[in-house]
Amino acid sequence: MAELDTDLDHIIPSSVLPPFWAKLVVGLVSLLCFARSYDGDFVFDDSEAIVNNKDLQADTPLGDLWHHDFWGSRLSSNTSHKSYRPLTVLTFRINYYLSGGFHPVGFHVVNILLHGGISVLMVDVFSVLFGGLQYTSKGRRVHLAPRASLLAALLFAVHPVHTECVAGVVGRADLLCTLFFLLSFLGYCKAFRESNKERAHSSTLWVLLSIFLGTVAMLCKEQGITVLGLNAVFDILVIGKFNIVEVIQKILRRDKSLENIGMLRSGGLLFRMTLLTSGGAGVLYVRWRIMGTGPPAFTEVDNPASFADSMLVRAINYNYYYSLNAWLLLCPWWLCFDWSMGCIPLIKSVGDWRVIALAALWLCLIGLICQALCSEDSGKRRILTLGLGFLVIPFLPASNLFFRVGFVVAERVLYLPSAGYCMLLTFGFGALSRHTKKKKLIAAFVLGILFINILRCMIRSGEWRSEDQLFRSALSVCPLNAKVHYNIGKNLADKGNQTAAIRYYREAVRLNPKYVHAMNNLGNILKERNELQEAEELLSLAVQIQPDFAAAWMNLGIVQNSLKRFEAAEQSYRTAIKYRRKYPDCYYNLGRLYADLNHHVDALNAWRNATMLKPEHSLAWNNMIILLDNTGNLAQAEAVGREALELIPNDHSLMFSLANVLGKSQKYKESEALFLKAIKANPNAASYHGNLAVLYHRWGHLNLAKKHYEISLQLDPAAAGTKENYGLLRRKLEQMQRKDV
Repeated sequence: MAELDTDLDHIIPSSVLPPFWAKLVVGLVSLLCFARSYDGDFVFDDSEAIVNNKDLQADTPLGDLWHHDFWGSRLSSNTSHKSYRPLTVLTFRINYYLSGGFHPVGFHVVNILLHGGISVLMVDVFSVLFGGLQYTSKGRRVHLAPRASLLAALLFAVHPVHTECVAGVVGRADLLCTLFFLLSFLGYCKAFRESNKERAHSSTLWVLLSIFLGTVAMLCKEQGITVLGLNAVFDILVIGKFNIVEVIQKILRRDKSLENIGMLRSGGLLFRMTLLTSGGAGVLYVRWRIMGTGPPAFTEVDNPASFADSMLVRAINYNYYYSLNAWLLLCPWWLCFDWSMGCIPLIKSVGDWRVIALAALWLCLIGLICQALCSEDSGKRRILTLGLGFLVIPFLPASNLFFRVGFVVAERVLYLPSAGYCMLLTFGFGALSRHTKKKKLIAAFVLGILFINILRCMIRSGEWRSEDQLFRSALSVCPLNAKVHYNIGKNLADKGNQTAAIRYYREAVRLNPKYVHAMNNLGNILKERNELQEAEELLSLAVQIQPDFAAAWMNLGIVQNSLKRFEAAEQSYRTAIKYRRKYPDCYYNLGRLYADLNHHVDALNAWRNATMLKPEHSLAWNNMIILLDNTGNLAQAEAVGREALELIPNDHSLMFSLANVLGKSQKYKESEALFLKAIKANPNAASYHGNLAVLYHRWGHLNLAKKHYEISLQLDPAAAGTKENYGLLRRKLEQMQRKDV
């Protein structure tokens, strides 16, 4: 659109207009914005989607990726979120392999480069959206709106709302989805490159390639399939030059010229629409079959508006959420990693002042839609319609219109729709410049927005580098969000600051009295601090609110065991296993309960179940060895110890336990080797030196025994047993010296 480009000539210098230089500038700026996040940690959802996701590891068959959701759970599971993104998980797996493990730098660098590549690709996309399609005789597309496309691409590259997708590794799903979404759109544009004589066969191939790329986008993230809808809108309005208002007027006047719509059929539009519709429907059907016919299960705290009884309340709140998303695009200063759990209180009546935001949103949208439909300027109609299409169509899966989603507001879902916003904003700058004489002021304003956004991206990228900074940054934005307080508490607890963690957990429970995970974690800390009564009350309330909360049942059992309420503890453990059959930690704790009750066979069976479910469960193996040792079953204890060390060869605690058994069986040489190996792995364990000293004492190597008794007492001067044995050894050595004299 030549007029728009002319309006922007005082903002974009002609020296950067050639496509290569324009793309170079956009690429460098996009990398500059988010480069600070390259050495960040795995934060927030990264832990579940990457660190704890077994689908990334080499021992998981690649075929499992096609049957698991984004988090590594089976799609058929009742707990699955049904987020089917196997290609994104595959890139994580490649990252894991190339990095040699969970080293976040490689993961972050890929995300930053993907955003850079997408921003560069946006130059071509905006060139089509602003300037339309025109090809040279050699089939090369002509860049008709270089200034507008460059400015829009720069606005996209530096938008702070993208930080979550770029700096958070799980945001790669949105990045990959956007990449293939744009490639699908550009591929569809290629269908109109050849002349009419050559077009039919080649056009069909490009449309099919576009459908394929749209499918790939969907396999990266669900909203990718919406590109087929955008392609259809582009084909009808840009290629078919379809004027909706004109057609409606002709229908009302019963104009016979409507018969000319048959021209569209000869131009292949209906055929392309059939391909897009059938391809999209087929892909969605296969996706539906793979996912399972049931929708994902979300809770009220994830999306409270969707659980409201009144349809009016639901509609008002959904529209309020749309206005918040629009505000994040317009003013991306208040950003938060999570907007759920009371962060945005429900609007329960039309008297709530926040309804003004809904009215403002729809006034703007209606104004834009009227301009897009009724303007006599075909270029303006095209830009506004495609801008609204890019803004609205990719957002539809997150809109709650077709199915319930598991969030209130999510910055990540705005990554792709923000392209439409940047397009509309660029058009607005052009219109503003056209109607004012203070063009330098407009240029300064635009450059100021770009600079402020770059600065905000850098600051926000720094906040995403660690969980502590990320969670604390949310307090000023969403102080009523229970999940923010919960995550800060969890982070503090992981660092050993239990006192501060308790304070944040209590605040999370106060803000959301049904927050069972906060209750569970708070109960755990209170249990460790021996505040057992309050811990039991919290955990009992948690399982009352959510009866299938297996972890809370197990922790309740541990507390009841500590309170000597053994029958209640056993029942709690059994309930936990009922709701989570493959629960090795619960079997381990059940075994400890049976051991306390001297039910040795039951204890051994429980620990054996734990090791069958989790072969690397060191504590369960150790307890089996120790119990068999203490009950005089040395041969069986030795067999279990050897089996355990085959599975976990570098576990020094298993070496220690087996060394004790071998020493009692008078296999001194082998016992000594294991003790020394355990000490090498953990040289500051007083008991290791003390028990090795006992072995040497029995074996008759008294000087070595004396040496290790002394090391043990240096490490733990209060060890009564070691003191006693050391005293016996010294008296024996003194007697030997007197005899020698």
